[in-house]
Amino acid sequence: MSNYLRVGQANTPLYVFNPESYFSWLTAQNQQTQNWITSTCFSGKGLAVIPNNNGGLEAAVFIVENTSEYFACGELANLLPNGDYQLVVDADQEAICFGFLIGTYQFERYKEKQSDFPTLFVGEQSLVDTVSNLVSATSLVRDLVTTPAADMMPEHLSSTAQTLVDRFNGSVSEIVGEELLNENYPTIHAVGRASVHKPRLIDLRWGDANAPKLTLVGKGVCFDSGGLDIKPSAGMRLMKKDMGGAAHVLGLAELIMASELSVNLRVLIPAVENAVSSNAFRPGDVIKTRKGLHVEIDNTDAEGRLVLCDALDEAVNDKPELIIDFATLTGAMRVALGTELPGFFATKDETALGIQTAGEPIQDPVWRMPLHKPYKDLIKSDIADLSNCASGPFGGAITAALYLQAFLPEDVDWVHFDIMAYNNRKLSGRPVGGEAFGIRAVFSYLQARFG
Repeated sequence: MSNYLRVGQANTPLYVFNPESYFSWLTAQNQQTQNWITSTCFSGKGLAVIPNNNGGLEAAVFIVENTSEYFACGELANLLPNGDYQLVVDADQEAICFGFLIGTYQFERYKEKQSDFPTLFVGEQSLVDTVSNLVSATSLVRDLVTTPAADMMPEHLSSTAQTLVDRFNGSVSEIVGEELLNENYPTIHAVGRASVHKPRLIDLRWGDANAPKLTLVGKGVCFDSGGLDIKPSAGMRLMKKDMGGAAHVLGLAELIMASELSVNLRVLIPAVENAVSSNAFRPGDVIKTRKGLHVEIDNTDAEGRLVLCDALDEAVNDKPELIIDFATLTGAMRVALGTELPGFFATKDETALGIQTAGEPIQDPVWRMPLHKPYKDLIKSDIADLSNCASGPFGGAITAALYLQAFLPEDVDWVHFDIMAYNNRKLSGRPVGGEAFGIRAVFSYLQARFG
């Protein structure tokens, strides 16, 4: 994809304007250009191509409401005739280039015919590098989430992590299968033991050992049948995306490593398939977690918080300065905020405000939700320390977050994202399928905090 955005010169200028700037530009053009625009009944919205006297292209003009909106040019690469174009704008170059380049994204793993797109030329390598890194990370998340579960099981997530560290000189280790019991990760093992694809804890490390410690944790449920509390077919159809949290932390890790952010990075991914078999964990079982808390299984379809709680308990061992987890955790969050606005919880007000503020100018909105402590009563158990599922249908995203918080020290700087990881409808630059939510906002915040 990065081949479509390059440093250099092209003969055909591409102008990107808002409506006001477009009309100012048009009045300054020669009579031939003005006549062409008038005769083609161009409305001043979208793309106009202007021919030269030889039948070729003199220029292309693309009009959007807001040139600083990062997805405003998301359809531009699909509308422009193939060829080479020189971007001619005074401002908002990063947003325009991001929209153009992300618009070339297509999931083509299972398609014989590959698409081709025009190439956009700009003047600065730093701009190309910044935009290419953002688009590459977003594309990685999309590819991982959209890939069918048959080709995206725990071992495939492990291979992806290894590929990343091979590029950036990091390391990956993993604890697999029965080793999880030997190393005291019982809930990861319990959720994943019914699958022929062995459960594992993937542990990626990168960066300067003396830099501030940052740990990312991603839910890697590669397919969620619901377990013995099996989902209906409609609820199971898109459960290939239940490893979206793992995809997000791998995409964010790529951004961090490619940008050489000054952190000591650790990425933990509990990777499992929640399958149905004779040895599947059952409703009513009680599992002793890595932290030592006993959890009663109220519902085997609330499995994500089970694999995360062992990983979070491991995450605190290094005493990182910041822990961030991503998970496709609850339908309750989708009910609260819809599918396109990711909600997050945070223990520190300053961190929460920093992330939310960082996402606003780059159109990666996130919304803070409350860790309302009185709701912790809803995950009490009569026979164990706590239940993995609330006693009622309300506040499900909050009770899930409170469950996870029970496995962390009170003073930890922790952020928990509950995300959709999927586009249910096509939007500019965002096809139906896997999607990255919040990683650009988080990365922008991390740059400000650790840069």
